[in-house]
Amino acid sequence: MFTVSHLHPMVVHFPIALIMVGFLADFLGLFFKKETCLSTCGFYLMILGTLAAIVGVATGYFFTGEMEGEPGLVRDKHELFAFLTLAAIIVSVIFRIWIVMQKKEGSSFKFISIGLYFIAFIFVSITGFLGGDLVMTYLLGM
Repeated sequence: MFTVSHLHPMVVHFPIALIMVGFLADFLGLFFKKETCLSTCGFYLMILGTLAAIVGVATGYFFTGEMEGEPGLVRDKHELFAFLTLAAIIVSVIFRIWIVMQKKEGSSFKFISIGLYFIAFIFVSITGFLGGDLVMTYLLGM
């Protein structure tokens, strides 16, 4: 039977995939400058990843229960890194939108944007790992 607690596991794969693939596309765009589609694709995936991260954090925060003991400690770390991911990707997307609106994509601001995106990439990787640990080690949600 479907309950709202199923929403979080259903949506969390989207921000992980969108942010990670978007970063890789944007990063590759630095090396293949003639392929402007890579940078554009990375930008749009960043926007979609941000929206998906908002939904993922919201469903985790509002629709998952409290845990005690060691699973609770892992959940607390997972939640911390989820909020860090959300903060990093929001800052990254706001900065990137500013770069696009100012038409400064060819400037050194692009490297700052890639750096911020990389931080979000690292945080979402850690968040996903900890979420997987909750499911696989502690059999939560099974």
